[in-house]
Amino acid sequence: MQEFEELRALDGHDQAGLVARGEITARELLRAAIERVERYDTDVNAVVIRHFEQALAAASAAPAAEKDRGPLHGLPFLLKDLGPSLGGIEATAGSAFLAGFVPAADSELGLRFRAAGLQVFGKTNTAEFGVLPTTEPAYHGATRNPWDLNRSSGGSSGGAAAAVAAGLVPVAHASDAGGSIRIPAGVCGVFGMKPTRARTPLGPAVGDLMNGMASEHVVTRSVRDSAAVLDAIAGPALGDPYPAPPGPTSPGPTSPGPASYAAAAAVDPARPLRVAVSTRPALGTLDAASLAAVRHAAELCAALGHEVVEAAPPVGFADLVDPFLDIWAAGVSSAVIASAGLLGRRPEPGDIEPLTWLLYEQGQRLGAAHYLLSVGHLQRAARALAAFQEDYDVLLTPTTAWVAPPLGTFAVGTPEQQLRRAVEFVHETPLANLTGQPAMSVPLYWTDDGLPVGVHFTGRFGDEAGLFSLAGQLERAAPWAARLPALGATSQALAARQ
Repeated sequence: MQEFEELRALDGHDQAGLVARGEITARELLRAAIERVERYDTDVNAVVIRHFEQALAAASAAPAAEKDRGPLHGLPFLLKDLGPSLGGIEATAGSAFLAGFVPAADSELGLRFRAAGLQVFGKTNTAEFGVLPTTEPAYHGATRNPWDLNRSSGGSSGGAAAAVAAGLVPVAHASDAGGSIRIPAGVCGVFGMKPTRARTPLGPAVGDLMNGMASEHVVTRSVRDSAAVLDAIAGPALGDPYPAPPGPTSPGPTSPGPASYAAAAAVDPARPLRVAVSTRPALGTLDAASLAAVRHAAELCAALGHEVVEAAPPVGFADLVDPFLDIWAAGVSSAVIASAGLLGRRPEPGDIEPLTWLLYEQGQRLGAAHYLLSVGHLQRAARALAAFQEDYDVLLTPTTAWVAPPLGTFAVGTPEQQLRRAVEFVHETPLANLTGQPAMSVPLYWTDDGLPVGVHFTGRFGDEAGLFSLAGQLERAAPWAARLPALGATSQALAARQ
């Protein structure tokens, strides 16, 4: 059996391949992942709910017949503590309010993860109810960025991105309603794809979330892992309110495209792409590293033969903050109310964090007519953005306005001030949530002092395959998967400063 430190450097395909070839058992692979969590996660605090013994027992009982194995059979996997449920594993949404709540059954996405062969052995930290673009909940404590333990891992899927960046696992579940896959991927130096609206299921308890702004997928070290997971989990579930456009199909006379997302990731784009590049400010200025990362990515795209054009959509996030926050407050408020229904008691101010409480109250005050006016405002903006992208295959922008901020950055001031600072940081990542378009953060740039800075690509509605093809090409031209933070040295440096 390979040592757990050697396995840390492998992506999900390579780890699952060891199991498929019989070079390691699923239980041994899981045991190695657990050892990495036990060694490194004291520093990072990515895995906040541990399901180790149950997962090891399940791995021992895994189906031996190849026909009964999913495409990612044996791969250790972590679920974000917000969103899909697995029966018997605590689900807190990062909040003390839900402490001890254990769902009785798997959600549809949980079932699909299991069917793919993924071994769930714990849950990752999240901002309380996914509210902030940092993962520092009062209940579970802060998740630290593996590249600098004094900095944020982003949010709300910061635990997932930190776990992948640290090499605890190569793939972890994440979700995104305003950038919560892409922001932590960007600041942690991993790959994060937000799929097209409704590409992955949210049921059975939920049809859609926040007027379709929320999507579920994963963060990964490699592009091919992200594509393979989407192949395994994509598609509507029974009773979903609406489906995404069809994904890849078998190539033929009327369908020349790839047969799968994995196939798309393995080949370069079929023709040079037209790439619009925008570094316009949103609600705040962009730092030098974010600007440099976009320039670097634009130069790489041009060197690969793509046409790179300076162009910005006619509508920016700065124009849409108020209606976006209306939908956001309504979504947070409904999540808190739904949680109260599960627990059989109403929340009190001390049960949830002040910013969450602010949004909870705002959502309850929001009138139905005003909510629908905000929905209409965002839908008109989505049409304008879609028309803009008729002329461009992808839009290249910064993932965030700044590099990973120091821990505590979003805890300063009143809840209103914290929210404003968060809106400045996320730059324009929420645009893809408002339009439903697929978007990805790609780790192509590191600062001189070793901080990753993601760059953001938005594709046309329904075209994850096009984004995967571009991402795969970029990864082959400028590989990043071999980069791993030296956690032992980082931990010692942190202790010396304290």
